[in-house]
Amino acid sequence: MTLSEVMKELEGYADISTKKTLMKHGAKEPIFGVKVADLKKILKKTKKDHKLSLDLYATGNTDAMYLAGLMADEKKITEDDLNEWVKNAYWMYLSDFAVPWVAAETSFGFELGLKWIASKDENTASAGWGALASYAGVNEDSKLDIQKFKSLLKQVESEIHSSPDKVKQSMNRFVIAVGSFIKDLYEDSINVANNIGVIDADLNGTNCKLPLAVTYLQKVKDQNRLGKKRKSARC
Repeated sequence: MTLSEVMKELEGYADISTKKTLMKHGAKEPIFGVKVADLKKILKKTKKDHKLSLDLYATGNTDAMYLAGLMADEKKITEDDLNEWVKNAYWMYLSDFAVPWVAAETSFGFELGLKWIASKDENTASAGWGALASYAGVNEDSKLDIQKFKSLLKQVESEIHSSPDKVKQSMNRFVIAVGSFIKDLYEDSINVANNIGVIDADLNGTNCKLPLAVTYLQKVKDQNRLGKKRKSARC
């Protein structure tokens, strides 16, 4: 499919209710308001397409940008490409999901995640923690720097309450991911989760309490899912 063909199909799936919901959570024009299920219908036709994914992301249309993340070829996309993507990942669906998911599946995802979490930009730092969380989920423990993940847990413990709200959310997800996906760090994650306790964050003008990491981790353990990896970061 060509870029114009995909954009026309995206417009055909426009849903006003979905658009309103996405914009309430931070999306901006241009946007059609396409449900993820409908994005995946297009993805079935295109499969992974490196050039098309770059062109879609460059449109600035949030539906096209999210689809680009699903479509990206992790073996062809470069660090420069992803740095450009994260710079333009202006809201949660992009900064917390689409972009870090792709980064996590690349061979350089761990190193890139470490660079991003050091950024002063809130969305970039959030994407960095998301990339590291997903990286733990799609790679076997033998390929992970377990000690570095352990030190990152301590970094979250010391910094989360003073971090920007979006970063707090991603840090909280990181603790849950590390404890869930890296079995040997479950106890470390539980300890950090207990120590950080309740996290308040003002997300898109709504003050909310983030999911208690300790409760989520206990549920993963009770369901006997500790250490179970994912085939893909993207969904």
